[in-house]
Amino acid sequence: MTEPLDLEGLASSWTLALRAERKSPQTIKSYATGLEQYIKFCTDHEYPLTIDRATVQRFTGHLLDQGREAATVRARQLALRRFSEWLVEEGELDADPLIGLKAPKLDRKVIEPLNDAQIKALLKACTGTDFRARRDEALVRFMVETGVRAGECAALTLEDVDLIRGTVIVRRGKGGKGRVVPIGPQTARAMDRYRRQRARHRLAHLPGFWLGDRGKGFTYDALHKALGERANAAGITGFHPHLLRHTAAHRWLSAGGSELGLMAVAGWERPDMLQRYTRARATDRAIDEARNLNLGDL
Repeated sequence: MTEPLDLEGLASSWTLALRAERKSPQTIKSYATGLEQYIKFCTDHEYPLTIDRATVQRFTGHLLDQGREAATVRARQLALRRFSEWLVEEGELDADPLIGLKAPKLDRKVIEPLNDAQIKALLKACTGTDFRARRDEALVRFMVETGVRAGECAALTLEDVDLIRGTVIVRRGKGGKGRVVPIGPQTARAMDRYRRQRARHRLAHLPGFWLGDRGKGFTYDALHKALGERANAAGITGFHPHLLRHTAAHRWLSAGGSELGLMAVAGWERPDMLQRYTRARATDRAIDEARNLNLGDL
């Protein structure tokens, strides 16, 4: 029988190691969630608290049986694979039992971006001159125009934002890679209006660009909640901040932007990621392009 490990104690040590490696807060949170759910699964089903291939496969099957999305199950399994690698590096395990473990196949889901009417309704739901209204309008405009990830947006600092030049620095994108994203005049104006309100906030001395409306900082969870409330007010169902990334990608290509340009702004290194985000309206864009080409005019 495999010897049990002090998984809960090791989880804390792993978190410290991830922070030392400068993993993003969202990555650390995702990994921690995967390990926490695995520990609970083992405890509930009276399996030894250790990492082994058979138990991880049972855990994966359990999540799928519960109706979890394949992408979510994949993320939970990835957390355990990374944890297992770390256990070997730290000498807690002699060998990695999860090498070669296959991840669940992802469903080829089509995510519809917001249409123009929905975007306008979302902006209208942010109407107002108070701190929160100014902040949320700036958030919506910035994310819809640039397609930055929610975690990247929440992590912006004052030094990252240059409204005169119309550029914003994303210092730590996915994989620790930084990039510069451009913003247009309307987004810059909305962000400036918010920044002037921010200057009167009691936490204005903090480096983060975004601040909470109740004397708090601003995290990914706060962004999710704030925009979710605006989406509800706008009558948009099934909203998630990530939907704005899909929307931005579709709008870029529909306006005639290049795929390489979109990849640079959105922080994608592989074309398949671009295709995944823009698949929903690919046919519509192809029809518009064909009409503009007018190849039947012989």
